[in-house]
Amino acid sequence: MLRILWRLTRGYRLAPWRSPYLRWRIETYWGTKADRIGFTEFWRFAWRHRADLLRFLRWADRMDRSGTT
Repeated sequence: MLRILWRLTRGYRLAPWRSPYLRWRIETYWGTKADRIGFTEFWRFAWRHRADLLRFLRWADRMDRSGTT
């Protein structure tokens, strides 16, 4: 699971709220425009949806290990 998280934050590991991919995912999931997602909004989202995010990471890890992705 950490491997997937590492790949998703590539290039933005010290500032994941700046990742275009993660911002886009939050925008499609939460509805907040990607250009409005900053430090506070990112971490608020991560905290409120931590169970969903963990479930997504587990799913992505299973897909990666099975060679589906």
